[in-house]
Amino acid sequence: MSAPAKERAQSVGHLLGDVTRDLSTLVRQEIELAKAELREEVTQAGKAGGMFGGAAVAGFLTVLFVSYAIWWGLSNVMDQGWAALIVAVVWGVVAAILFANGRTKMRQARAVLPRTQQTARQMPDALRGR
Repeated sequence: MSAPAKERAQSVGHLLGDVTRDLSTLVRQEIELAKAELREEVTQAGKAGGMFGGAAVAGFLTVLFVSYAIWWGLSNVMDQGWAALIVAVVWGVVAAILFANGRTKMRQARAVLPRTQQTARQMPDALRGR
């Protein structure tokens, strides 16, 4: 029997079985893709979290040791209160820059499963024969 004649001879049950098997394979592949993308997203989020933690530790140590030195140096030229305020403003700017960099990394991690979303949107079209 030739291939086209064989296909015509298949029962509806066989055809439904083929469709079910293919759909099951497609769903499994989508799940595997989602898992891979989630691992990638978690890695990026971990890096962003590490940057926030590093920024906090570096900021604390820098503020602690350098601030005293600058404050004492400026207090030789002006009142100690004004010297302390100037040092606080400088470290506030540094903290804002570090926070902005961490936030940028976090936003990059929020692009949730882009490839999975794209292929999942295509599934209904594939099921309709498009």
